[in-house]
Amino acid sequence: MNIVRLAVAGTLESNDVLVSVAPGEGRVEIEVESIVLDQFGENIRQAAQEVIGEIGITSAKVRLEDRGALDCTVKARVETALRRAGEAQK
Repeated sequence: MNIVRLAVAGTLESNDVLVSVAPGEGRVEIEVESIVLDQFGENIRQAAQEVIGEIGITSAKVRLEDRGALDCTVKARVETALRRAGEAQK
């Protein structure tokens, strides 16, 4: 899948995460902002990377603004944003 447009998923409500996806410059860039960054920042990044790898994205800018979301919520929001931003490869 190729990322061709800007897309978002989620909210900034408590226990959620706002994920923004934009076309990349030849690599995947992940930026994480979180109220629990010191404790769970690496877990959040790893959850996002897992979904990105499963979908096969090789170029994208992904920004996560976390408000204490569980891993399953992070993964769901990342997948939704990626699918909204992408188009299938031909």
